[in-house]
Amino acid sequence: MRVNADSLTARLAADRARVDAYLAGLFESRRATAPRLEAAMRHGVLVGGKRLRPVLVYLSGRALGADDAVLDAPAAAVELIHAYSLVHDDLPAMDDDDLRRGQPTVHKVYDEATAILAGDALQCLAFEVLAGSPHRRLPAQMRTLAEAAGRDGMVGGQALDLAAVGGHPDVETLARVHAHKTGALIGAAVRLGALAAVDETDPRVAALSHYAAAIGLAFQIHDDVLDVAGDTGTLGKASGADAARDKPTYPALLGLEGARRRAGELVDEAVAALAPLGDAAAPLAELARYMIERDH
Repeated sequence: MRVNADSLTARLAADRARVDAYLAGLFESRRATAPRLEAAMRHGVLVGGKRLRPVLVYLSGRALGADDAVLDAPAAAVELIHAYSLVHDDLPAMDDDDLRRGQPTVHKVYDEATAILAGDALQCLAFEVLAGSPHRRLPAQMRTLAEAAGRDGMVGGQALDLAAVGGHPDVETLARVHAHKTGALIGAAVRLGALAAVDETDPRVAALSHYAAAIGLAFQIHDDVLDVAGDTGTLGKASGADAARDKPTYPALLGLEGARRRAGELVDEAVAALAPLGDAAAPLAELARYMIERDH
């Protein structure tokens, strides 16, 4: 189950361009109620990024036969949730970061109050976009995104992450934090794509959920590795930030090579989970491998 690496790169670039155009369109040809807020929102979502979550929507949906046109809204919605989370995550009360995606963070360009409001507005816009896309499984998609973003998903994970600062959790506890903080939204992206094509009861949805859980943790472990082994210029954000804040990480618990090995095991698990989808899942398998080979 392999695809050509150049082909994957081209596909990722095309999907990023597609969702970027959709996102940019949300800010064009409209009379902004609050221009400064609008500018802060644009800065939070349109300054670049890997667009991993929208790509997962597209690849998962296509693997089950969905057309790109029905995947655009869920792809944009999940990226808007991700963007809001980053705006808030960078705030002084949270991770206090000055750099994101190679650019000054929203609260540094504008101010803290505007950044908070921009994050709030991006979250609302995500559900506005998704709700405006008629689909017979729209209620399931809305529930998927809300649950992944909220108290039992990303926000809950962020709370667990903040509580863990300065502590000494074991590997299982750290995995639980990341399953919520990072994995929940990655899982939502895969499920949103799947629900654009088939019903929740389709066994391939469960297979994709297993895939998503494994790659979500692998992605976060590799992020922890990059924070140690990467450099600020390549990462687009400050390296060494986790250690500076005394945050628990996989390299701290398993060592750098142990963390890399665990990420590799998870990718193998993810690829194996895709077996029920056959060759249609080849791009998803290749994306899983890319997740632990990337340099930013």
